[in-house]
This record gives sequence, structure tokens and C-alpha cells, in this order.
Amino acid sequence: MPSQCTQKVREKNHKVALLVKIPYHIPMNKPNLSENPWRTRGSREIYVNPWIRVREDYVVRADGQDGIYGVVEFQSYALGIVPVTDSGETFLVGQWRYPLGLYSWEIPEGGGSLSVPLLDSAQRELAEETGITASRWTDLGPFHLSNSVTTETGQVFLAQSLTLGDAQPEGDEVLRVRRLPLTEAYAMALDGRITDGVSIIGLARAVHLLANVATP
Repeated sequence: MPSQCTQKVREKNHKVALLVKIPYHIPMNKPNLSENPWRTRGSREIYVNPWIRVREDYVVRADGQDGIYGVVEFQSYALGIVPVTDSGETFLVGQWRYPLGLYSWEIPEGGGSLSVPLLDSAQRELAEETGITASRWTDLGPFHLSNSVTTETGQVFLAQSLTLGDAQPEGDEVLRVRRLPLTEAYAMALDGRITDGVSIIGLARAVHLLANVATP
């Protein structure tokens, strides 16, 4: 059973929330994994907006050949939250994903400013998308998405001891909120009904934690 450490953090409404941190174990399978086989000779900006920056690097590859590498830099953190009630239910958010042209069921998620603590942004996103606040939070660890072409980094959280309220989505969000057993949401992540990567990571980690770590 992994060890835990806890700390108290203050929410905007001045209530105290409990944050549980679990050590992350990053496997090191081979020696010298920190050695970078790439060399960067130069870089140029291709495109930038408030959300992303695209750059093209001039590189020397591991085989010694010159090449280029396109990188998408994200201007925010990706955050995912798995809210779980005392009775073992969770909440999914449904919305149309413009880039893919499809409707997607996901855990509550969104972007967090690079200058704001991750937990603060996670609390805001959960309240905006679902109207839920939580007094107990567990940090489920970091993740990277599409790491061959982007710098996108994120964090997932488990939210418990919930208080339900009214959602306040942003102007470009048309959301549906669905309440269902956590086991059903996890099954959706396993059988392909949920395809969003942040949701699959968050649900898998939350279910694993709840099954293996006793609540203090």
C-alpha cells in the first residue's frame, strides 16, 4: 500500500479542503535514460495564439542526420477530476469536441493557468462544469498526452466529500452532466465508449486507488 501525506488547502469560499498526495513511481527500465540523443541547432515560431504555440526545430537526430521537428507547446495545464460520492457514484460531462467532430463523454476537465496552483484550477473547473465542490481531494498524479508532438502536461485529481450545486459553464461550452456508478464509468473507459485520454487515465487511477488504499 503506498504511503500518503496530507495537507489542508483553503478554497475560495474559505472552507478548508483536505488534499491527499500519493508518491508517484516513475519506472526507470534502462540506465542512462536521462541522456538526450537529440541536438537542437535552432528553432522558429510558426504560429501562436492564447492556447498553443507551434514551433519548428532544426535538429540533429540520434543517427547524426539533420532534420526538423514540429512541436506544439500548450499554454496551460490539462486537468481532470474524478468526483466520487459516498455511495460510489461519479459524474461525467458530455460535450461536442470540435477538432474530432464527435460527441464525447468525459470526466470534468479543462485547462489551468501555468501561474495558478493546479488544485485551485481543478476546483474551479469542477464547480464550473458540474456545480460540485469537494472538501477532500487526492492528487492522482501527472500525465503527458501526444508526447511525440506536444508539450501538453496535466494532472488528475480524485474529489470526495461532495456538495452539489448548479453548473456555470463558459460561453463556448454546451454541457450535459450525467450521474452514474463509478464502476459503470470505468467500464465505459475500458470498452471504448469513453475515448478521451484524460478521462481514461483519471478513471483508471481513481478506481485503482479506491480499491487498494483505505480511506484514513
